[in-house]
Amino acid sequence: MILVTGGAGFIGSNLVAALIERAGSPVHVCDIVDSDEKRRNLEKHDIAGVIAPEDMLGWLDGEGAATETIFHLGAISSTTERDPVTLLDNNVTLSTALWRWCAAQNARFIYASSAATYGDGEKGFDDDPDPLALAALEPLNGYGQSKQLFDIDAVLMARMGCHPPQWAGLKFFNVYGPNEYHKGGQRSVAVQIYEQIRDTGRARLFRSHHPDYEDGGQLRDFIWVGDCVEVMLWLYTNPAVSGIFNCGTGEARSFADLARACFAAMDRESAIDFIDTPKSLREHYQYFTEARMERLRNAGYDRPFTTLEDGVAEYIGNFLATNDGYR
Repeated sequence: MILVTGGAGFIGSNLVAALIERAGSPVHVCDIVDSDEKRRNLEKHDIAGVIAPEDMLGWLDGEGAATETIFHLGAISSTTERDPVTLLDNNVTLSTALWRWCAAQNARFIYASSAATYGDGEKGFDDDPDPLALAALEPLNGYGQSKQLFDIDAVLMARMGCHPPQWAGLKFFNVYGPNEYHKGGQRSVAVQIYEQIRDTGRARLFRSHHPDYEDGGQLRDFIWVGDCVEVMLWLYTNPAVSGIFNCGTGEARSFADLARACFAAMDRESAIDFIDTPKSLREHYQYFTEARMERLRNAGYDRPFTTLEDGVAEYIGNFLATNDGYR
């Protein structure tokens, strides 16, 4: 039996779909299904049941005691959340409780960390699991800090000998793909550009305010959600692999590249307008993110990552431009 927390969300629902297709074990979801979009994220899949977050620990000690793997993707993921108690309760305390349950019950634990732990990137993007290296990172917001804190806790608990038989934390970079529609302003830039082109025929990107980058030349490690799912499924089928790993492509691409990929997928000529980056964002604006992928590769993951052009074409052609954009 498998439990996916946050299973009605973006990455979680894509994972649920793949697990039901391939794993052959009953899949339970823990989430708050509070919107039509999140309901539609799940409706195509024969899940075993939905558990409310406040009931999850009790469920694990009862009906869910046979759970052999927890994919913990549920979190307060808003980068604008400022209440430290809310972030600690949801992203650290609950994660620690699930970790300890898995350690006690000999269940595996695969969880979502975040590239937000790297802050502005000045300290690099090396997924070094040493606690001192993790603590040296400087996240720019409470969300990133909460993910950093649990990464440190996980490594220290593992060193103490209190750990699940397999545990892995994945630092997701800029993920895009179907089932993200409930995220509002937190949706990927890919879907936002698609909507701009669909509605106006043009795309809008932030102007660069950095002398080393041209307008639209700001770089991100964009990763297709299907690749994130493949990494998690690979971990599931390789129980001897544990640790903290980046989950990106290892290749930074520009926002202009992303826009051009959207225009190409929609068979339209590129037409890009540049607007000033809001002053409130400029101080901490990231001009470059790129995952170092050596640790995951050295652990044995050898599958290629989807190119930006192919991922955008699949997203638009098979989801956004259809009558049913849900996986």
